[in-house]
Amino acid sequence: MPIFLHSPDFFSLTEFSTYQDILRVTQYLKQMYGAKCYVVGGAVRDYLLGEVCKDYDIECFGIGVEDFEKAMTHLGAQGVGKSFFVYKYRHLDISLPRREQKIAKGHKGFSVELAYEEKEASRRRDFTVNALMYDIENARVVDYWRGLEDLKSKVLRVVDEHAFADDSLRVLRAMGFSARFGFKIEKKSCELCWGMALDDLPKERLFGEFEKMFNGRYLHYGLYYLFALGIYQKLFGNTQALKKKDFMTLSKQLQRSQPFFVEKLRPYYFLFISRDYLSADSVTILNQLGAPKRYYRNIVTTPLPKKITAPFVARVSLKAGIAEYVGNYDTRVRELAHKLDVWDKPFESGVHASELLAQGYEGEALGCELHRRIEEKINALQEK
Repeated sequence: MPIFLHSPDFFSLTEFSTYQDILRVTQYLKQMYGAKCYVVGGAVRDYLLGEVCKDYDIECFGIGVEDFEKAMTHLGAQGVGKSFFVYKYRHLDISLPRREQKIAKGHKGFSVELAYEEKEASRRRDFTVNALMYDIENARVVDYWRGLEDLKSKVLRVVDEHAFADDSLRVLRAMGFSARFGFKIEKKSCELCWGMALDDLPKERLFGEFEKMFNGRYLHYGLYYLFALGIYQKLFGNTQALKKKDFMTLSKQLQRSQPFFVEKLRPYYFLFISRDYLSADSVTILNQLGAPKRYYRNIVTTPLPKKITAPFVARVSLKAGIAEYVGNYDTRVRELAHKLDVWDKPFESGVHASELLAQGYEGEALGCELHRRIEEKINALQEK
């Protein structure tokens, strides 16, 4: 039997325009076709966690395929996955409930058929906290899989082992959810993930899930499950796990550093901080994930030395302020950046090419002398 949680304030954190769209769609489907609509998936989870949600998945029961397509045409919704009965209407994904079964390799190798009961439709969800449904008509959360209990306990638990094992991307999603919400993954679910191969995933899908983890607020959880789920070992061709001492040191560093992350650089800190501990080098990892060039620029860059000095900070900030450097989470770097007034602007050495040109320098000699004088100014900072 499902558990019901009455929640009349479900849309209290929803933008008014999105709320109006939801009402328009669901009331039309109800009045014209007698369909019963639910908000499903992450929006329900986020509401219960007090998070703002901008994108909503609406699942419609009690309406056939032909009538559903007529309704979508009337509303002006665009088909984004017609073979999966999914339409897009502004910030809403509207779909028919379905069951999926793996029939071929790859993320598109699924057969799809309609599901007619709420519990059966929710069975295809990955984790119990994502299988919650919001009954719009009766203003209540419907829970078939102990999702409310797991949400309260901050636990990720697989809904259905067979359905879960059909989609290897869900292993990476487990790591990402843990890093985003600080949830632990239940033991049997961990074992299931460990036993799943990841060799059928294209790079763009790998990168998409890793980037969600990189943006998480609990990076030490992401680090733990990167290894505990076998992801690192399978993707980067290395069975070597972190030594316990190194794991503890890196985990603590990720936790201590997080409050000082600059938001626009957030995706890059995890790999930048971890690169001295991981057996695979940064370029290998980025290549395997198909990461965009901005990741290479920000991660394969000047590392933090053990001793942070004023000359080091000045050199790093010659082209841009320290706010643009991923090593800016370090307390010593931040303190020296503010002392040298290079947090949000480049280091000013006082040496200018125009002066050297006036002194007769040109060509290669100009470049060498410019570099020498700038280095002289930077090294002088050590004596202050």
